[in-house]
Amino acid sequence: MAPANSHVVRQLQQLIYYHLDNHLLRNALFIAGRLQAYDPRNADNVYLIALCHYRLGQLKSAYDSSRHQALKPGAHVGCSYVFALACLGLGKYVEGSNALDKSRGNWIRLNSWNKHTESRRQYLPDAAAIHCLQGKLWQTYRDSNKAIECYAEALKLNPFMWDAFIGLCDLGVNVRIPNIFQLTAEMKRALSTSNADESTLETLEESPATNPFSQSSNNVNTSQPPSNSDPFSISKNRVNGDVRPNFGIFDKLNIGKASVTPINGGDLDILSFDTPNGNDASFSRDVYLGREMGDPMATATNGIEPPLAPARKGRAGQGLGTEISVDGPPKMKTNTINPRSRNKAEPEEAGTGRPPSRTQGAGERKRTISGQAAPSLAVPTTANLAAAATDPNGLQRRSTRLLRSITRSGTVGPREELEPKKKAKATGTKGRSTNPGNVGRVVSGNRIHSDSVGVEAKEQRRPSASQPPSLEQKPKSASSEGLKEKEALTWLFDLFSKLACAYFAQCHFRSQEAIQLYNSISHSQRDTPYILSQIARGFFEQGMYSDAEKMYNRLRSLFPSQVEGMERYSTSLWHQKKETDLAFLAHELIDVDRDSPEAWCAVGNSFSVQKDHDQAIKCFKRAVQLDPRFAYAYTLQGHEYIANEENDKALAVFRSAVAVDRRHYNGWYGLGQVFEKQGKYDFAEQHYRTAAGVNPSNSLLITSIGTVLEKLKNPKAALVQYTKACDLMPPSAIARLKRARVLAQLHHPQAALEELKLLKAIAPDEANVFFLLGSVHKMLKQKSEAIRNWTIAGNLDPKAQSQIKEEMERLDDMSDEDYDTLPMGA
Repeated sequence: MAPANSHVVRQLQQLIYYHLDNHLLRNALFIAGRLQAYDPRNADNVYLIALCHYRLGQLKSAYDSSRHQALKPGAHVGCSYVFALACLGLGKYVEGSNALDKSRGNWIRLNSWNKHTESRRQYLPDAAAIHCLQGKLWQTYRDSNKAIECYAEALKLNPFMWDAFIGLCDLGVNVRIPNIFQLTAEMKRALSTSNADESTLETLEESPATNPFSQSSNNVNTSQPPSNSDPFSISKNRVNGDVRPNFGIFDKLNIGKASVTPINGGDLDILSFDTPNGNDASFSRDVYLGREMGDPMATATNGIEPPLAPARKGRAGQGLGTEISVDGPPKMKTNTINPRSRNKAEPEEAGTGRPPSRTQGAGERKRTISGQAAPSLAVPTTANLAAAATDPNGLQRRSTRLLRSITRSGTVGPREELEPKKKAKATGTKGRSTNPGNVGRVVSGNRIHSDSVGVEAKEQRRPSASQPPSLEQKPKSASSEGLKEKEALTWLFDLFSKLACAYFAQCHFRSQEAIQLYNSISHSQRDTPYILSQIARGFFEQGMYSDAEKMYNRLRSLFPSQVEGMERYSTSLWHQKKETDLAFLAHELIDVDRDSPEAWCAVGNSFSVQKDHDQAIKCFKRAVQLDPRFAYAYTLQGHEYIANEENDKALAVFRSAVAVDRRHYNGWYGLGQVFEKQGKYDFAEQHYRTAAGVNPSNSLLITSIGTVLEKLKNPKAALVQYTKACDLMPPSAIARLKRARVLAQLHHPQAALEELKLLKAIAPDEANVFFLLGSVHKMLKQKSEAIRNWTIAGNLDPKAQSQIKEEMERLDDMSDEDYDTLPMGA
């Protein structure tokens, strides 16, 4: 097969990146297919077609197209990365991680932090991104130790890798946040190098501008893009007369020498620079994006020397605000030339068609009152301009100063532009006038102020090695830019630290602390979907469903299309038995995104609150189909099975929930419920304690442990759990009711009475409270109070009238054993 044309490959790659950057994915895939057919052996081409498949959601195609290159020793970094991404979606976690390990030598030293700009991108992932992906693979495979190692390495390289931080928190790792979000030594070095490169780049941009005539002698139009504008092509720099490859002025974080090795063992050609195969970490991974036409940055980065000015027209405008011509006046006929200037006419240079240089000698110039030769205003010729372009201390500087002086004095007279200059007599009155009023009359018809002449004389006496003021100020501007970048990073680290502390507290179920941290950030940052959703989740985890509902309502009013987190919103409405609001939310979420698991969870909760458990189960199954790793959908499905008395199915789905997320305490709680209903109190206690170990601040979990202990005939241990639950959540009516009952069973009626008085204020309409209150008054020999509270309980719950009547009949026949059979309540 004939070798591929590097120019064709380069153009196809450029087109692919163009369509990928503009999210025209099918166009990119089509062109990637042409490139793959044209040059099938190039690993970069395999990477591009696999990337197109992955972005289109074609995971199996991405897996198949990249598999051969990804599993080779020393594999291409891009192919391994896309292959691992596809494995993550397909559930082949170990295979994806092994592919990343095979290419480890090619990416372990890559770091792209602070190397993405408006004009440049990195087309291969760096070590931080690959470590983060590998952590996700191991976390999904439930190898927590390896996942933690990968996430930690990712954060060391890039503290802004938020996915890695979330992964550590979700795994329950005790993270030291101040040690993460800080300016590392590597970042400081990168910033200092970046500022130095920017200073050099600004010098390259502005140094041609010091010569206003710096355009090419053949009238090159700088508005056209340079011929070497291909972002994949190698640009060339002239350094000491040598032509060398330019790997980008911003390549400051690449580690290793800039060596280039041939591809496929062949000779080094242009393709080696255009499409690096990823086997050498020293390759430049920069892709310079297209710049605007005429952008000086493009000229500087491509090593193109500034062109000289175009040829001057025959007549220029009178003001310097218009076009300034640089060539000599047009050739005049003999009969049209002024006789006084005829003796100054000179023949044209042979073979050029241009008038010769008209620069006068020092003896021919007019002189100032001090006797020195005055600066001539003769317009520079093309030859002089060419010399000025190479000598920064020569004509280039004089012409610039003269133009500035003319700008201050006024306009250039047409006579001086169209006619040759007169010879000045060395001893004439015009050349050396003693009249102070004639000082500065250096050109006939143009008056220049004396201060301009003084400045000119000072400029002439300056050393030739002096630099323009704009270049002298570059170090100061570079240092100020460095300070601004450090200030920006400090602000970002402060923001990320607050968000990280809040999320860390949320993952450890310190919800009140998390809410306070979220409220401490700025208003503009707080009113974003992510922060509002996290605040609402904090209220939800505390069982404050009304407050969670208010926050979710604010979230939906600001962002009506928000879907993430709405499954908890629907559960908050379910706990409050708001059927209408829940049905309305379900319809809205289905209209926004019917393929989201959150929407189907809301629909399932809507059916559940209406006691239609079969339809609710179908909705939760649909949510699991859409996202098999959505643990909360399994949990909701399990509760519906419990309501239908299908305990075996409930066990299966609860186990699926904890298999997806080991820290999903709702799944462990559901398993405890099933075992409790089956009378397996020991297993129930074990699973309740597991759930409480994940979320120790949930009073419901602690109360459930006390309930099982109470059924195991261990009231003292149950009292400890109830007391702990009341301390965690003082308004918890269930925990206080059960604590009062255990106190009564342990013959502490006075303590039980105090607890019930508090509970009566919390739940004034609860029949169980008044029933238990009557039993405690019976123990205290307070018959009237007992009858009164039992009557209130009967009015609140007519179904309990028969039981209350039995208690009243036994009011005079009391024994100690009677209090062991008090109703469990709640």
